[in-house]
Amino acid sequence: MVGAAALWAALVVGSAAPAAATPLPLAKPAAIAASPAAAPASPAPSAPSTSGSAAPSEDGPAVAAPTPAVAAAPIPVTPGAPAKVLFGQVMTPAAMQARSIGFYSRGCLAGAKALPVDGATWQVMRLSRNRNWGHPDLVAYLERLAAAAPGLGWRGLLVGDLAQPRGGPMLTGHASHQIGLDADIWLTPMPDRRLSAEEREEMSAVSMLDESGLAVDPAKWTPAHLKLIRRAASDPRVARIFVHPAIKKTLCEQASGDRTWLRKVRPYWGHHYHFHVRIACPAGMAGCRNQEPPPPGDGCGAPVADWLALLAKPAPPVTKPAKPKPPMPLSALPAECRQVIVAP
Repeated sequence: MVGAAALWAALVVGSAAPAAATPLPLAKPAAIAASPAAAPASPAPSAPSTSGSAAPSEDGPAVAAPTPAVAAAPIPVTPGAPAKVLFGQVMTPAAMQARSIGFYSRGCLAGAKALPVDGATWQVMRLSRNRNWGHPDLVAYLERLAAAAPGLGWRGLLVGDLAQPRGGPMLTGHASHQIGLDADIWLTPMPDRRLSAEEREEMSAVSMLDESGLAVDPAKWTPAHLKLIRRAASDPRVARIFVHPAIKKTLCEQASGDRTWLRKVRPYWGHHYHFHVRIACPAGMAGCRNQEPPPPGDGCGAPVADWLALLAKPAPPVTKPAKPKPPMPLSALPAECRQVIVAP
């Protein structure tokens, strides 16, 4: 298999935070509904799937339950506290200068900006998650892509998860999306009307795969899909776009003219309901760590064939349930994340 091992290599491990316990500032979840701008699932597979069509998705029918309710009382901010609980309970951004801290799967976000839940050419989904926050560069990128969408034959974007108000690990879903530079965009175009809050919770995106789970269904895939992903990948700020291996294969087969953008489009588990955009660290931002550049070339041919062969293999028998991993403690994140979590 080509590319999978390198995808999660070299995570940033921060130094331990001071031992003193600090109360965690909380805001009432009701504030999400009160402000449209504050309202809000990498690659973040829960486990490698041997069938592309059966892989869990943050926006498909495999995800039925909303994010669990968080504890009513704050937990102390200590080095050993579960980072996903600390960051998952805070409903507002840190009043600090905008900064992405750490790596995509091990970090946090200061001074986050909300992507408004409604725009002329986009709508944010799954509002109850409060995950429509990102670095201002990511929000600006999404607004530019949404503005270009109608000219590509795509009415507008349905936007899934960005990050939590202060980034960090999430209570459910993604392993990445922690520093405000990742976003999921549905492979379902925006409808010609404004969706209700209930529809945004219950509506499922459409998988692009056929019944085999190893190929794109030509009845679902359109030229506009290719145009949208090509435009998304062509932005110079984009570092990677993750799609299902079958979608990568289709893009390789249908792309014409300049193919340099294909290098950024990488196959990965899941990602047949949406594509995952990852932008690079803002220039000169200390403490933000980029992923290594993709290998040279367009990533077509053997790399995609290897992925599809892997997906076609039968699942190994389960002899005993896997032992759950302990949650990532706050001390595993960069030290600056302590200041982010306790900031007003």
